[in-house]
Amino acid sequence: MAVKKLSIALDESVAENAASAAAASGLSLSAWLNDAAERAIRIEEGLAAVREWELEHGELTAEELAWADEVLASVTRPDES
Repeated sequence: MAVKKLSIALDESVAENAASAAAASGLSLSAWLNDAAERAIRIEEGLAAVREWELEHGELTAEELAWADEVLASVTRPDES
């Protein structure tokens, strides 16, 4: 995989917390930041898809949003059994 080297600036506390999170995950800071950026991109793409769907079909109802929240919570929280 090709990589592009960048020079970035982060708030000091963000840099420290990111470095700690990377170490706790057993990743380099670069790999951790790459993973975080990939997650943020997927979220933005998903939100754009929802906006596009709503333009064609109308806004999601409160009930539909509540259902989606329940589904997401069930797949993202640790197994409580």
